[in-house]
Amino acid sequence: MKKTILAPMDLYEANVKYSSDPDINPAFIKPKMFMFRLQKLMDEYCGGVSAQFTTNKALLERGMELLVMLKEDSTKLAAADLHELLRVWENTHRMWIAESHLRHVLFREESRWPGYYFRADFPDMDEKNWKCFVNSVYDPKTDKWTMKKVPIVNLAV
Repeated sequence: MKKTILAPMDLYEANVKYSSDPDINPAFIKPKMFMFRLQKLMDEYCGGVSAQFTTNKALLERGMELLVMLKEDSTKLAAADLHELLRVWENTHRMWIAESHLRHVLFREESRWPGYYFRADFPDMDEKNWKCFVNSVYDPKTDKWTMKKVPIVNLAV
């Protein structure tokens, strides 16, 4: 476990001499650049502020394609110090949460507006079919996600 946790620091040390700028290197990506890529992906494809909180199925599917590439690049996250090591693992966790969020928005075929996001392909709130929770489970053995609707149970009378 220790070797896995510290691997980003080992990657940095092994490859830092390949470039005169430690932030630009063909062998690794620094946490700050990774964070910018993840934020841009979620903002533009999953209905962020630059997209005026609007998305649709085509954008969400393209976002998933880009997220697959970002996940591949996450194996090349490198850290020069302990602070960057913290950021490496923070970004890794954010990437998993981003995928979960993107899958939930794709699964829920309705808009949740005002206040959340607008699906241009499903512009209305559908209380009859979608006034529910959406739960997901990721199985790392099969690399598959399971999505399901869960009813809301009102406890207050």
